[in-house]
Amino acid sequence: MTPADPFPDLPALAAHLREVLDPALGNKKCVLLYAYNGTGKTRLSMDFKNAGKAGDERDTLYFNAFTEDLFSWDNDLDGDIDRKLRLNAASRFFAGLDQLEMDNRIRPLLQRYTDLDFRIDTAEWIVSFSREVHSTDDQGNPTTVMLDNIKVSRGEENIFIWCFFLAIAELAIEEAEAYAWVKYLYIDDPISSLDEHNAINVACHVAKVLKDQDRVRAVISTHHTLFFNVLCNELARANKRFLTKATDGGYLVRETGDTPFFHHVAVLAELQKAAESGELYTYHFNMLRAVLEKTSSFHGFKGFTALINREDDDPDGILHGRLLNVMTHGNYSLYEPVEMVPENKEYFRRILANLRRQYTFNPDLFEDTQQAAA
Repeated sequence: MTPADPFPDLPALAAHLREVLDPALGNKKCVLLYAYNGTGKTRLSMDFKNAGKAGDERDTLYFNAFTEDLFSWDNDLDGDIDRKLRLNAASRFFAGLDQLEMDNRIRPLLQRYTDLDFRIDTAEWIVSFSREVHSTDDQGNPTTVMLDNIKVSRGEENIFIWCFFLAIAELAIEEAEAYAWVKYLYIDDPISSLDEHNAINVACHVAKVLKDQDRVRAVISTHHTLFFNVLCNELARANKRFLTKATDGGYLVRETGDTPFFHHVAVLAELQKAAESGELYTYHFNMLRAVLEKTSSFHGFKGFTALINREDDDPDGILHGRLLNVMTHGNYSLYEPVEMVPENKEYFRRILANLRRQYTFNPDLFEDTQQAAA
């Protein structure tokens, strides 16, 4: 395991991250930072933002819990029919709202995740949501009803705010005048209230946005193991870090590339959690195969099947090896997850259990990572 770099406080760490991303000092465009809940990720994002303040000037566009607070619900408690999301007009986050056709920029992003529609009133600084509901009339004929001014779920609200941020980030990358001040993006846990499928979708999407540009630098911090691991795969050249608290009150940061337990056990913990819950999708086979391949490489085998089929006359091992090959080379999209059939769920559990039984890991490390994934 690589030694950890100590930092006395979060402002010192924020200054270090800025050095890592400084184009004059290196070529890193992105830092991926994993930390358990309660470590201080949100406070770090604000310290990073504050380090770029000079009078009224700013250089960081951030997404964190404070960003979500720029949006607040008016639930029309008297009439209970005209519900709307209010925007904080005083924030420079909304600097281009009345000029840059934000509706048309946000809508295609939002449609990746939900069937919601919306309208932004730039005079009143409010957002109203609507949704088509399909049903049948008394004669069995299909009908469509538009529900207006609806209150959306917490997850839908979160993904709307995320798409709002992403639309602004794209404007900053395009050097739109209203966001020409943006040099850094700091994204802290954009996937609260989202399911596993959307966590993968968000990770793939933000990675694509960042890879295709050279104008802004970015930090992405998260406690979500699946989200972090997808980002690590999609942003292979990113600087990947693991943040923990030190016993002296400071902070420790280490590169994750040389810490085998981290990616490996983080994915194992996620797979174990899915296996225990029964919420197993076909893409979990891809994740399991990746763990098997890394394990086989570490132990000096030529391929992952060596961990399953140790004897030529082992029919169970042959079956599992073939199943992994088939399930990881078929058309099993991360964007359209398909739940495993019960038989394949049982095979998956067996392969996972055999792997953990034959190749043991430090139980303390595994338990810590499971707690983080919970």
